[in-house]
Amino acid sequence: MTNVLKKLFGLTPNPTDDGAFSPSNFSLKVATSGVTDYSPLHFDTLNKVTNLKILVVCTEQSKLKMTNGKEFSTGNHPVEMLVPMLHLKNAGFDFDIFTPTGKPVQIEMWAMPTKDKHVMAIYEEYKNQFDEPKSLADFVKSGFNPSQEYIAIYFPGGHGVLLGLPDDPNVGSVINWAYEKDMFHLSICHGPAALLAAKPADSSKQFVYSGYSIAAFPDKVDRLTPLIGYMPGQLSWFFGERLLKLGVNVINSKADKTCHADRKLITGASPKAANEFGKLAATKLLKYLNEECGSKE
Repeated sequence: MTNVLKKLFGLTPNPTDDGAFSPSNFSLKVATSGVTDYSPLHFDTLNKVTNLKILVVCTEQSKLKMTNGKEFSTGNHPVEMLVPMLHLKNAGFDFDIFTPTGKPVQIEMWAMPTKDKHVMAIYEEYKNQFDEPKSLADFVKSGFNPSQEYIAIYFPGGHGVLLGLPDDPNVGSVINWAYEKDMFHLSICHGPAALLAAKPADSSKQFVYSGYSIAAFPDKVDRLTPLIGYMPGQLSWFFGERLLKLGVNVINSKADKTCHADRKLITGASPKAANEFGKLAATKLLKYLNEECGSKE
């Protein structure tokens, strides 16, 4: 397809002020919306342990280089981050927001559902934490802050997860620490790419999530999205392929509403899954507290 036809049909990625590219007008039309399908879920019991939080790990980078040298303007996807947070907050959980070094969270603002009052309300509520998050490096150095108790770690999606997190030793340390502490791990869309950080340096040792199944954004869809200008080129690597080599199976073939729970690893396939993923995660966490730990006042 010629550049003229791409421009005519709105398939050309949009240049940003910093020299990167955001999705084409056509991509924005089919892949984003001013509102979400968020629907509150009634919980019979809520978490009442005020010191029991969810540790949210976000990206602090926003420019993802394609194989053609162009950069995609990315970050964490706001729907994948905020809609599940709404459900978890309604279930009685609070959050600590982290980035690798404490730099501001990068968000794909071009995907922000600005007409959704629920999403915008929780965004404003935690905006100070998004602007000034905690440092994951400091958290690991402190011995995982034993004064704070967490029930889960959460990796929101967005292509920004591919920037730094899969290679960050502190991300790997937090994942392994959470696994050893028998905590829940929540990931959606590209969020499971962060699992790669926990790959053992010694190839003779088993990856902690080997043998698990997940829902995640399919590699084959990532290969197709540049055709409609969602990204300005092809990715240089694909996280699904790498997870498969570590023994992790992606159960979905479409970027759809698929959600999946395998033991304490809870995952979702795409932004379309954010609402159900949030409900599933909140329900599983509350069930665990009620059945395994008992109520704590």
